Amino acid sequence: MTKQFTEDHEWVEVSGDVATVGITHHAQDALGDVVFVDLPEVGKAIAQKEVAGVVESVKAAADVYMPLSGEVVEVNEGLRADPSLANSDPLGAGWFFKVKLSDAGQLAGLLSETAYADFAAQG
Repeated sequence: MTKQFTEDHEWVEVSGDVATVGITHHAQDALGDVVFVDLPEVGKAIAQKEVAGVVESVKAAADVYMPLSGEVVEVNEGLRADPSLANSDPLGAGWFFKVKLSDAGQLAGLLSETAYADFAAQG
């Protein structure tokens, strides 16, 4: 599976009609040590670009935006219990939530890994 990225520094990995969402290395680097995450409710429908959650660090709090419209089907309880996973493994065990896509066409608007790296480097 290939990850795609947003300009808001979230990543998305799609399997069938479900997308796993998290924050990027760039986002966690900018935030510093993550101490709390506010995850969306399972069953909640959230539109693309709406705030889906919040991540708080010792330095700042930042909104986590919904990269693709859909219904939240799972949240990472392990991340809620250990927010530092967002720092230690942001592209793996530190995922935030999973969403059942309502418009797969929105995937076309996301960035490839190369395009995101170029975007983040401009920073």
